[in-house]
Amino acid sequence: MRLSAVSLLVRDYDEAIAFYVGVLGFDLSEDTDMGGGKRWVRVTPKGGETSILLARATTDAQRARLGDQAGGRVWLFLETDDLMRDHAAWLAAGVRFRETPRHESYGRVVVFEDLYGNGWDLIEPAH
Repeated sequence: MRLSAVSLLVRDYDEAIAFYVGVLGFDLSEDTDMGGGKRWVRVTPKGGETSILLARATTDAQRARLGDQAGGRVWLFLETDDLMRDHAAWLAAGVRFRETPRHESYGRVVVFEDLYGNGWDLIEPAH
């Protein structure tokens, strides 16, 4: 078995694609029209296997959770081979960081937010 995807609530498919693909550099793995305004949209980090399914929030309960899918905790963990490169590029592109990069026993890490405010760890593992 393997984890193939995790869903992420978004306000709008196209604005989410613009952020994940245009700003973070993920691949647009799939964008299929399901009819009735629903799409099956998956984005995948370059070189990654697990995709994020961009799920458009359609109810008040779902919209209330935009940006808070983990109750204020870091929601997802993204590994990189060069944290400082990605931090600089994303900072220049307007990505919001909650802190400056720091060293931990497992590597270099910095917390950033996606376009809705969900917290992510960007991690460069220790060698």
